[in-house]
Amino acid sequence: MRYFLFLVLMFSSFITKAEFVSEDNLIATYRSNESFETVKENVQQAITNKGLIISGTLHISEMLNRTAKDLGISKNAYQKAEAFEFCSAVLSHKMIQVNPLNLTACPFTITFFVKPEETNVVYLAFRKPQLAGESKEVSQEINNFLHSIVKEATGEF
Repeated sequence: MRYFLFLVLMFSSFITKAEFVSEDNLIATYRSNESFETVKENVQQAITNKGLIISGTLHISEMLNRTAKDLGISKNAYQKAEAFEFCSAVLSHKMIQVNPLNLTACPFTITFFVKPEETNVVYLAFRKPQLAGESKEVSQEINNFLHSIVKEATGEF
């Protein structure tokens, strides 16, 4: 019986593991079959595990759903969508040392959302930094940092 439970638990961990979906020059995307609330809690924990404070929670779907009718939009883009905003003092200093205009890249934002047509999938996404000046190295460091948060949140170490 223990062996059976072990196999069930082990198999279920493979099922719930998130998957990297895509990355282009602007956005990296993952998806998970965990619940929206679980993904939200895991992202929050992964951010705070880095010693950071979430400075804002954006309730994106609430705002879009609330304003859709007034704008003549009948189809909701999301069943549920939120985002966390946060910043890293270390990375902010590195960015602005390259070019003071790079302050515009802060705060970082990780979104998590459910599409109406895929109610059992939660997507996670973030913008890859587009920095001014000779910033390739710090841009890659930020990109790696954001990937590490999402990977921790989804169990994809």
